[in-house]
Amino acid sequence: MFVFRPPETTIEPTPRRIRVRLGPTVVADSERALLLDEISEHGFPTYFVPYEDVRPDVLDNRADGRWSVVAGGRRADDAAWSDDRFEQLKGHVTFSWETLDWYEEDEQVFVHARSPRHRVDTVHSSRRVQVLIDGEEVANSTRPVLLFETHLPTRYYLPFADVRTDLLTASETVSRCPYKGVARYWSHPLLADAAWSYPDPIGEIPKIRDLLCFYNERVDIVLDGEPQARPVTPFS
Repeated sequence: MFVFRPPETTIEPTPRRIRVRLGPTVVADSERALLLDEISEHGFPTYFVPYEDVRPDVLDNRADGRWSVVAGGRRADDAAWSDDRFEQLKGHVTFSWETLDWYEEDEQVFVHARSPRHRVDTVHSSRRVQVLIDGEEVANSTRPVLLFETHLPTRYYLPFADVRTDLLTASETVSRCPYKGVARYWSHPLLADAAWSYPDPIGEIPKIRDLLCFYNERVDIVLDGEPQARPVTPFS
């Protein structure tokens, strides 16, 4: 059975130009950013930029190692902070991914920074994938796209034609992934947000476009006739 284990925390320079915006105003612009690559109670991967690469006078009211960010008539409270756990990060600051916009070069990145140790690979397969919810089959496909993602279980993306869509209802839930894009969700009467799809994934993984994937952690998967154990992950 797959069990999630957080990767080791690392800090390293990034060759990418990193910019942070509050609304239309650039508040940080750096070619010397450091990537704090971690998945822990402290958060997810993020970039720290030298104070010298932060626009003057945008950091306001420091308290407990945090600042509000003020620029262009806008204010984001507690939206910037330092991290005194690591000697390498002294003299550096990071920003909230929820209230400010981040860019790697000229492309916006959502949720958190992309780790160079995190891969997402998609492979066409002819394996039979069956999905059951409370014993009822809701999908049966021999043409899945298997998505292999570092630190996560294999995901099975299925054509909608091979899914009992009459048992599913489009949800209002939307999520973002820095490695895949914007996901839309589908609910079953017995399981809210049981599955998701990427109508317009990022350019690196086009093969999952308009396919449906169920949470292995919450449904029963049968692969080539063999029931699969439910993995243990942060999504369990």
